[in-house]
Amino acid sequence: MSGEGKVVSVTGASRYIASWLVKFLLQRGYTVKASVRDPKLIAPALKGTLNILKSCTKVPSIKGVVITSSMAAVAFNGKPLAPDVIIDETWFSDPDICEKSKLRYMLSKTLAEEATWKFTKENGIDMVAINPGLVIGPLLQPTLNTSTESILNLVNGAEKYPNTTFRWLAEKYPNTTFRWVDARDVSNAHVYAFENHSASGRYCLVGAVARSSEAVEILRKLFPELNHPKECQDDKPFVPKYEVSKEKAKVLGIDFIPLDVSVVDTIESLKEKGFLNV
Repeated sequence: MSGEGKVVSVTGASRYIASWLVKFLLQRGYTVKASVRDPKLIAPALKGTLNILKSCTKVPSIKGVVITSSMAAVAFNGKPLAPDVIIDETWFSDPDICEKSKLRYMLSKTLAEEATWKFTKENGIDMVAINPGLVIGPLLQPTLNTSTESILNLVNGAEKYPNTTFRWLAEKYPNTTFRWVDARDVSNAHVYAFENHSASGRYCLVGAVARSSEAVEILRKLFPELNHPKECQDDKPFVPKYEVSKEKAKVLGIDFIPLDVSVVDTIESLKEKGFLNV
């Protein structure tokens, strides 16, 4: 096994992506030092990340880090999205546009990634950033995370889970296009980037760009017994689709799990964890 005798550190190990990362690292023979956040003293993500990087500068044997960023730090730069548009790793979200549009999450992810690039460059640390889209797939942890709510609400709606992030009526789905990716692909990307010394820069991780309506059709076909939304929230034309480049991710070694497989595995996991009763 490639990790035999090697020690790695994984932060936020109890969370969705990191829990899969820890599992894959252990399967490859690594010794994993996992850390989790104290729920009673949660520092902002940027401050916590920079604290970890500062600690890395004190250990001469640490030469590189793999950071989990987001497509939120990539795609929001004011460029119109259309079928002929291909988003790739050269795109960076514009903080001014995010702030003016009140896209707080996108702004925070953009500023966090900018700060980590600056710090690692100034301190001679090799850094790779993984930028996943909306992450779905089976859960290892017993708690519901924000991204899998997007699937849960397509079959349960906001009536059962009124406090979730993705809120829409049970009988309607949003006129929205999502950048979907499986948690297992995201976790493997971290491992491959860590093991591959030629890995560099950023890696967009999006298996499929698809509308909510397409996800509903997959659910309706494969899980006809579930409570599916019947129509879109509005009667406007569907929002345009576009592409996210897979070229660099595939060079890293990622063979993306198809969207329908991810959706099925997410539903089965939500059933197993008791979030979906049928």
